[in-house]
Amino acid sequence: MELVAIDPLNPDPAVIARAAALLKAGRLVAFPTETVYGLGANALDASAVERIYEAKGRPAYNPVIVHVATAARALDVVQEWPELAERLARAFWPGPLTMVLPRRASVPDIVSAGLGSVAVRVPAHPVALALLAACGLPVAAPSANRSMLISPTTGAHVAKSLGDAVDLILDAGPTTVGIESTVIDLTSDRPTMLRPGMIAVPDIEAIIGPIDVATHATAASSRPSPGMMDRHYSPRGRLVIVGAGELPDLVRREREAGSRIGAMLIETTVRNITVVRMPADAAGYAAELYRALHNLDDAACSVILVERVPSSIEWFGVRDRLERASRSA
Repeated sequence: MELVAIDPLNPDPAVIARAAALLKAGRLVAFPTETVYGLGANALDASAVERIYEAKGRPAYNPVIVHVATAARALDVVQEWPELAERLARAFWPGPLTMVLPRRASVPDIVSAGLGSVAVRVPAHPVALALLAACGLPVAAPSANRSMLISPTTGAHVAKSLGDAVDLILDAGPTTVGIESTVIDLTSDRPTMLRPGMIAVPDIEAIIGPIDVATHATAASSRPSPGMMDRHYSPRGRLVIVGAGELPDLVRREREAGSRIGAMLIETTVRNITVVRMPADAAGYAAELYRALHNLDDAACSVILVERVPSSIEWFGVRDRLERASRSA
């Protein structure tokens, strides 16, 4: 494993060319997107994509998102490009929106968990876009971490989680959005949000009209999208979501039980525990969420108390990540 620092705004062409050559050779390259770091492989090479699953310990029924350099290059992997897809691409690409569409036969089954669809997006990060343009390939890239654990928002997070399973890590510093993309399924008559993100339901409905919102899946059957596992994004410590009024009693009980306590708090103050102060706005909170969880994990907190976030629509993606992280294995 090699970690190479790269300018997030003006990536070194020589470093990008080297990373592109590795992808063409079937190797694994971790790179930044605006959401989280992705573990990339040639999406048209089944053996290369299999290395992603092996490195992550990812179940075969959980598909991966394919990243492309432009909306036009999405046609390399999708069989159909409906008007709704065109409208969403014009509104949100490059950006943190993934669309699920019928896939071409050239896309290996392993990419899509054997389903007839493929998840695709154009990321909004200069390093990712430069890499995609240089390699000329669609790149399968789920989050660059062990399956079900905390997603990475820095190169150091990738190295800590995957180590020598990755051939090269392009470290461009912290990501900006901080949680994974919104996923919208366009394979049926009525579009359905499969995974919430920072592009919210009203944002999408303003472009294409009413959509449905899927519930999470628990059975070991193929998912149409990543992010539909019942438990996901989890720290090693037990994560508990609590209301502000519940914190004092819960802290007392955990102390009596001998727990090493960490907390992610927006406004509440609690003494004599490890506290990460979180932003009060949804976008700021999302950008800091995984970094905070990594820090509390590194502090060996056996329990992480998270102050309940607001219930308004702009917090939907954050609530989804916290709820999945809090569920038992």
